Amino acid sequence: MMFRPTEALIALMILVGTGWPAGAAPGDLDPSQGATGVPLSTASITWRVENPFRFFADPADTEVHRATYEALSPDEKRSPVLSSERALSSRMEDGWAASMYRKTCWNWTTSRFECPDRQSYIDPKEHTVVAQLSVLTPEQPGSTVECTWLTTPQSGGQAGKNGKGLVVTQACADPYKIDVPYPHGVDVAVEIGGRQIAATAIRVKDLLIAGMGDSFASGEGNPDIPVRFSRERAADYGSANNEDLTGFPARVGSWKQIGDKDFIDENARWLDQACHRSLYSYQLRAALQLAVEDPHRAVTYVGVACSGSEIVPGLFLRYKGNEWVPRPPELSQISALAEAQCGAEEAPMQDLPEAYHMTGKIPELQGGLVLRKCEPPNARKIDLMFVSIGGNDVGFARLVANAVLADESLLRQLGGWFGQVYQPAEALGRLANLEARYKSLNRALHNILHIPWEQSDRVILTAYPALALLDDGKRACPDGRAGMDVLPDFLLSTKKALDGEKVADRLNATMKKATAAYGWSFVDAHRAKFIGRGLCAGFTDNALSAADDLRIPRRVDGAWVPYNPADFRAYATRQRWFRTPNDAYMTGNFHVSAGLMQKVLKLEAVSFVQVLLAATYSGAFHPTAEGHAAIADAAADRARQVLAKYGRGS
Repeated sequence: MMFRPTEALIALMILVGTGWPAGAAPGDLDPSQGATGVPLSTASITWRVENPFRFFADPADTEVHRATYEALSPDEKRSPVLSSERALSSRMEDGWAASMYRKTCWNWTTSRFECPDRQSYIDPKEHTVVAQLSVLTPEQPGSTVECTWLTTPQSGGQAGKNGKGLVVTQACADPYKIDVPYPHGVDVAVEIGGRQIAATAIRVKDLLIAGMGDSFASGEGNPDIPVRFSRERAADYGSANNEDLTGFPARVGSWKQIGDKDFIDENARWLDQACHRSLYSYQLRAALQLAVEDPHRAVTYVGVACSGSEIVPGLFLRYKGNEWVPRPPELSQISALAEAQCGAEEAPMQDLPEAYHMTGKIPELQGGLVLRKCEPPNARKIDLMFVSIGGNDVGFARLVANAVLADESLLRQLGGWFGQVYQPAEALGRLANLEARYKSLNRALHNILHIPWEQSDRVILTAYPALALLDDGKRACPDGRAGMDVLPDFLLSTKKALDGEKVADRLNATMKKATAAYGWSFVDAHRAKFIGRGLCAGFTDNALSAADDLRIPRRVDGAWVPYNPADFRAYATRQRWFRTPNDAYMTGNFHVSAGLMQKVLKLEAVSFVQVLLAATYSGAFHPTAEGHAAIADAAADRARQVLAKYGRGS
């Protein structure tokens, strides 16, 4: 018996085919075939989460990153975060974060994870999904053929305002948008003329990814909006060590004096100002990559890393951040994550047992340790925990200071500004205590943040990359002031830099030992990629570009040398993946008001101190955005393995 198609089915046959078979009439068609013999079953439904990175309140911002990733070549997708960073920076001179950092689910005024639309961030009830009818022919679906989409909630879920199924008729070529209940999902079918042509189940995988740690986790050195410089104006800071500090790059704006209100209003801007946390953080970039690469996945990201943090002040105890702000963080990072885990429920403060001071090895945690803790029934499970911590615990910044400050530098005595200067022996002496701190942190991750003991590899600890190694991985940057001529006190010593790298290797070994002991995942694949991309990578004279020039612009005899500071691009592709003091001045340019300098820091308005702040507290010796992207690629690689192990992969 021959099947005589309806008008709607004839339209579908035209849709999936390229014309009628030669010599055939409508009444001669096989009901399972399209016009060219293509089975109707070749029609299928594809779908993707509209806003897979839920931390971005505007789906259009996530789409920028998803589209950038999709446009990468197969070779570029081997390092997708780094490739995407380079593609985005080539299109956006001031960096991609400038237009996105205030449209997130982080409320910087309350230091809480809250979305502008007031929807629940931690515990989503639904995800908007975009579905499309896909037909396996060279032809695109026509705009005149209508399809009926039928959506039925899966067990326990709801679809539609009344909890019943949805029926929507629209052009087959148009995408179908629906709010899919989470976690239950929906069943979706497409009909033409009452005949089902495709069906699928839609269930979104939503991951909770957390990030904690220090400046290498926060994104220090990479503000969401870097400082902008005047094309004509220069700034004068007096003198230091008998060296003239005039003719420096000057901020844009109507300011009259360095440090006045109009001047401070032009400070670099951060996702979190106190912590110098930005969207360029490797932890955020890794989470973002995991979101955009899987169309059926959503990521709920909570990052609380803060520049300057240690395991004790920072993770366990309240730490107010690296920049003086009116509303510094109120909670330690562990408490902040516990509060976030609880969503709309309260995470009460709890007096904790004595287990965290490790029999007195961590005296700061003895007696009176109080942290927030979400009760297990209310705590959302953490799928991945990115951690970068340990460098400040052994005083690595102080070891760097030893390598880059001239022996006669006054800054060696200004411990409160640059941090005390450590010799290698002093840093090595703190490694034993670091082991106890990691053990204490491990207990907190399981007992307070509820990461299952048998799933410890969900904790991903990231190694620190080498700061000053040349291409052979053995030699360090040569003696000199390359990249550091912003202040006369800077003078890199090759020997001291190599001594510092030896301590860094010992730190790396201690971190690796801790991950083995506690079952964490360890990420260090990026360390090899930083070789040859340290502080001195680039060109001091006859630079190929302003980005690779290590010198700081100075105005001499009315002309800028080697380039106009207004042309500096903080996020341009460059050889070095660490911010030099010169880069820090040109990117973060951190200053304090004259009043704050006198009141809080108890110093008179000494101009050269402002230069010191601009060259150090602005992220010197920290990874660039490209550096963070390289670390993010390594972290994401390890994260994929962990997710696949627990059935949460693609």
